[in-house]
Amino acid sequence: MKKRICLLAVLALMLTFAGCGEKETEQVDYVPVAAGFGHTLALKSDRTVLATGFNDDGQRAVEQWTDIIQVSGGAYHSVGLKADGTVVAAGANGSGQCDVSAWTNIKMISAGYYNTVVLTKDGKVLVAATDDYHKVKNAESWTDITYVTAGYYHAAGIKTDGTVVAVGYNDHGQCNVSEWTGITEVRAGFSHTVGRKSDGTFVAAGNNESGQCNVSEWGSEVVQFSASSNHTVGLKSDGTVVVAGEGAYNQTDVADWAGIIAIAAGDSHLLGLKSDGTLLAVGDNIYGQCDIARWEGLMTK
Repeated sequence: MKKRICLLAVLALMLTFAGCGEKETEQVDYVPVAAGFGHTLALKSDRTVLATGFNDDGQRAVEQWTDIIQVSGGAYHSVGLKADGTVVAAGANGSGQCDVSAWTNIKMISAGYYNTVVLTKDGKVLVAATDDYHKVKNAESWTDITYVTAGYYHAAGIKTDGTVVAVGYNDHGQCNVSEWTGITEVRAGFSHTVGRKSDGTFVAAGNNESGQCNVSEWGSEVVQFSASSNHTVGLKSDGTVVVAGEGAYNQTDVADWAGIIAIAAGDSHLLGLKSDGTLLAVGDNIYGQCDIARWEGLMTK
């Protein structure tokens, strides 16, 4: 099949779930669902991983993964963080985006288009990518980082003082974040970047042709968010979902969603995890990325 050069998401997307790791005194952040370019990942309560959708590059080869606490979907690769701080990856590796086996002491993962960006527990950033043309690998020079996110060809990080740094493509101004302050979370989309401030308000930079940066009216009732190609999705504290921007495959058609506890926006589909452990999906299903109706026992805490 012909691959479309589109966003992945992350974009991935880091959804925060507090829980207990191997040590009872250590807090870990669970990321239970992820939407890539054309595939879907979900974390089960036994910390194994389910996958569906596009698989031409082996990005769904996650059956042997165990003890996973975070998942992230790139364009044609998948990444998982294990409870012991090591990382596993599957899928396309033409740019070295799956060369993660030597990493240890990792706290957070984010899969971009041709790269994987992670945060160590001591605030350093590591990047798996041999092609440095887009300069995402320059993120390894950052220090005192508390949060990282990888988008299409850019990455962003939050420093301990609440300011934001970004590297990579800036053709739409998606890296123009140096004046942001008081930021607690950030998401990198296809060509835009969205941040949440400590007061619960939102800021955005980059491409806004579809209204994907129109998040300034969102308030503290939005507790999670995910940035994709032409839209930004927010999860409200009442379990409903709001959308800024548009989706060519009706992936923004979520007005009837309720009881949602986690979201993940891919290039052309959107996921919503419910409190009962079931998963909803809407949008393009050409690769079967929305075929999740029979999934059970997904991580909810």
